Amino acid sequence: MGERIERRKFPRIRDENISVKLSGEGVSAITQSLDVSASGIYCKVDRKIPLMTRVEVLLSIPGNNKSNSSSTMTIEGVVVREHPVKKDGVVQHYDIAIFFNTLLPKERRRLMQYINRKLK
Repeated sequence: MGERIERRKFPRIRDENISVKLSGEGVSAITQSLDVSASGIYCKVDRKIPLMTRVEVLLSIPGNNKSNSSSTMTIEGVVVREHPVKKDGVVQHYDIAIFFNTLLPKERRRLMQYINRKLK
């Protein structure tokens, strides 16, 4: 077997510190990130959200340190992956991946700065 080739354009970090609020197309959820990159976010929700559902994603990014408050950004996204997480055959929650389809350059820079701080 060959090596797995990383195809992601932006680094992805495991991070459960970003508050996430999802809304739109019958969706309303408040949750935390599981991982994040400058192109999308992976999080868990309590109900199934169909693939290709458009959502508004409100992110609350933690500040640099305790003296800096968090900053928020609103991004449009699309659910591109959905996975039920089961325990003893019963769905506990769904892990979903959301692709940011309208991320402005300044928002991407803010996300990258946060991610780069975490990578150090």
